[in-house]
Amino acid sequence: MMDREKIETKLINKGVKPTAMRMLVMEVLFNQQTAINLSQLEQSFEKADRITLYRTLKTFEDKNVIHSIDDGTGAIKYALCVDGCECRPNDLHVHFHCTKCKKTYCLTNSSIPVINLPQKFISQETNMVIKGLCENCSS
Repeated sequence: MMDREKIETKLINKGVKPTAMRMLVMEVLFNQQTAINLSQLEQSFEKADRITLYRTLKTFEDKNVIHSIDDGTGAIKYALCVDGCECRPNDLHVHFHCTKCKKTYCLTNSSIPVINLPQKFISQETNMVIKGLCENCSS
């Protein structure tokens, strides 16, 4: 578990005021092995307003504390950014979605390749998801 002082420092360094709810959300995200969606995050709290959780996630995403993942399941998932990530094209990495257990993993050691687009094409978003069976499900 990440200690509260480290969480607070990480938030402050990203320009995010470390409120009690933001600290709690960070603890949940830090302890995840896989990306989670808003509903899964909501289940981590007995009494939490869905709107507050969503706004917290949006603030974290805007400040590059987390990144969102569209893995094709219809629910956007969120994962912590690695230290030093600014969510620029060279920071983007591949994700893996297990079709059996439905978990989505960040493959931070696998960068999304730069694609040379035709002239006058402008990239606005890049997302690469590999689908298959994770280590646990392929056994």
